[in-house]
Amino acid sequence: MREILVIGSVALDTIASPSGYSKEILGGSATYFSISASFFAPVNLVATIGMDFPEKYKKTMKSFGLDLEGLEVKEGKTFRWEGSYVKDLNCAETIETQLNVFAEFKPCLPKRYEKSKYIFLANIDPDLQIFILKKFAGKRFIGCDSMNHWIKNKNRSLKNMIKKTSIIFLNDTEAKMLSGESNMLKAGKYLLSMGPEFAVVKRGEYGAILFSKNFTFMVPAYLLEDVKDPTGAGDTFAGGFMGYLAKMDKISEKNIKNALLWGSVMASFTVQDFSINRFLKLNKRDVEKRHKKFKQLISI
Repeated sequence: MREILVIGSVALDTIASPSGYSKEILGGSATYFSISASFFAPVNLVATIGMDFPEKYKKTMKSFGLDLEGLEVKEGKTFRWEGSYVKDLNCAETIETQLNVFAEFKPCLPKRYEKSKYIFLANIDPDLQIFILKKFAGKRFIGCDSMNHWIKNKNRSLKNMIKKTSIIFLNDTEAKMLSGESNMLKAGKYLLSMGPEFAVVKRGEYGAILFSKNFTFMVPAYLLEDVKDPTGAGDTFAGGFMGYLAKMDKISEKNIKNALLWGSVMASFTVQDFSINRFLKLNKRDVEKRHKKFKQLISI
């Protein structure tokens, strides 16, 4: 088992969905990723928060065993995002974004974090992702995420960053936008041509597809009767995926395929409640039980 390093955002979210409304709840890409990954391996988190960040949320993060030495506290307010899923559970409508201290985020990594073999660059400015990658030498397994904003506005930097990674995680809309392809198989091949060894395309309620130069593998989403809040599902998916690989500490076809299943399982928990609340009631036995049921659902 190896430690994982994640660099991304820790935020306060305000969410509206058909299931209700929650104000200033714990969110952020690094938060969802790290809590998911913590069920498999130790996690070191790098992000920035303001002086107004609730102490109770720090305690919650620590309760999952997260190492928060890399969590900077700065003068000012914490990054805030407000979104609504009332019209469509599959697509968030952004109501307001307040970057606050996150606008000036320039990660300062504790020296011991630089030894990390498994690294995840969550959805942040690709120039910042490149800046971070310069701190690492030697063979690492590096995952990254991005979004349509960076595809549109920092395309060249994004492509330069992707070629330095091992695996990229995008949703289906982002994969098509970046590749310029409407066909998902062609989009997947394009992502691989950019340099990474693997590419994962997340398709929400339709599951996920893993592309590599040697094989293609896909899984459905875990079937649920109720979805309350889809926020962070993609980051949770990546956390389960990378967490499992760090636990196994061997990049093989079998482990990569299994990682896709574990990622799907972890994402299925996220959407069952607001914020990371579902994970507060979860233990490893619950995760293993759902994984076993998921395997039974997709096996012949």
